[in-house]
Amino acid sequence: MPTPLTLPMFVAKWRTSSLSEKAGAQSHFRDLCEVLGVDHPTSSDQTGATYTFEKGLTKSTGKHGWADVWKRDHFAWEYKGPKGDLDKAYEQLLQYRDALENPPLLVVATFNEFRVYTNFNNTAKRIYAFELNDLLDNRPTATCARPPLEVLRALFGHPDALHPTETTAQVTQAAAEKFALLAKKLRGRGVEPPAAAQFLMRLLFCLFAEDSDLLPAGLFTRLLNQSIMRNVYFDTWLGQLFAVMATGGLFGAEEIRRFNGGLFADATTQIFDGDDILTLVAAAKLDWASVEPSIFGTLFERGLDPTSRTKLGAHYTSRDDIGLIVEPVLMAPLWREWAAIQSNALLTPPAGAPDPAAALAALAERLAAFRGRLAGLRVLDPACGSGNFLYVALKALLTLEKEVIVFGAGYGLPLGAPSVSPEQLFGIEINPYAQQLASIVVWIGYIQWMRENGFPYDQTPVLRPLTNIRCMDAILDRDADPPVEPPWPAADVIIGNPPFLG
Repeated sequence: MPTPLTLPMFVAKWRTSSLSEKAGAQSHFRDLCEVLGVDHPTSSDQTGATYTFEKGLTKSTGKHGWADVWKRDHFAWEYKGPKGDLDKAYEQLLQYRDALENPPLLVVATFNEFRVYTNFNNTAKRIYAFELNDLLDNRPTATCARPPLEVLRALFGHPDALHPTETTAQVTQAAAEKFALLAKKLRGRGVEPPAAAQFLMRLLFCLFAEDSDLLPAGLFTRLLNQSIMRNVYFDTWLGQLFAVMATGGLFGAEEIRRFNGGLFADATTQIFDGDDILTLVAAAKLDWASVEPSIFGTLFERGLDPTSRTKLGAHYTSRDDIGLIVEPVLMAPLWREWAAIQSNALLTPPAGAPDPAAALAALAERLAAFRGRLAGLRVLDPACGSGNFLYVALKALLTLEKEVIVFGAGYGLPLGAPSVSPEQLFGIEINPYAQQLASIVVWIGYIQWMRENGFPYDQTPVLRPLTNIRCMDAILDRDADPPVEPPWPAADVIIGNPPFLG
């Protein structure tokens, strides 16, 4: 079975390519689609009606031409060879765009360079320009205001996410507000906090899964739209979907992956009226793949449990402040270890030393051992709230492991996908709302990171239970007589804010 194409492999393959535009354009595009986990034209549209290579058209000048790739309501894409003029390619697309139904995004690219131009009506134009190496770093640059992989994913899935007026923070805030309204309605009907939290977590994850291509495209939105006028069936349809997500199988004509993970351990739902469904319909229009886990959990928790609003306002720790603890406590020693490994990775040994093949094998062994160390670390937050510290720690470990994978790819070592996972994270939280949220925040953050960094996410089941995030008092076990300090999970590193008493 061939090794799945990862982002480091894609970059290594195309960074030095000297193929002509004609020889390499479609192969380059197919490889990019594989890395991003999206369909390419011939795999999804045999008619070419909505997504195709070589879209025939008439230019604004009246001459006939071809767009290299076109996807209706998403983008038009023009390739140039390794030394091609991208400014001229953009001029060509401007000539094509009316004949291509005026797509919201225009893309010009060589095999090493990308430029994405916004083409939304009545907005200032914005350009996202980046190169292959920028995909590996995946950070905003002077020429690309968003992480480059985020730009590419929006291009294929949610062009509106690149609208100049929409930001991740705005999406996150709007999502939290809509779920706060639903939580208030459930409280008014007497639904107990743990049951309300679990139900809303399921709805939240369905929205995220739909926009992250974990559910079939548009499936959850269609269910909501069909329920607007037939809301008496909503509870039944939703329960059926939850049941299928637990095991995998068919929901109508759609094949559903197995999600499980404890979140869909049963198919329990809560009753929603027509107004509630309309609120969910409005929420579904947001780009849920772009929610920011490090702030979403806290915003959502405040909506679920209004009594915690003041307390959370006092104790909420920003992502930058979290980094002030995670970096020196967890990451600094690991980065030092990694620097030492890199400094010894010489593949041109001195006379009398092992041959290059043996040196390469030794390097592969050292990289595997270091990755095993990263994957074996246990990180504990004994007052984890909605999981912000755990999320940031997970992301930091994944980023370091990606450095190892990219480094290995430079020496021709196919190291595959990261092995760091959410199961390494342990948490204690006394608030049932927050404990439910922490697992979802961690999983959403993990799936986002994998997708944003070019690693396929084809895990089965999609979710695994995070029983290591416990709902309990971290300071005092009041069920014991007399009360005692409870045992904490074994861990290599403890991070977070201190547990609060009183």
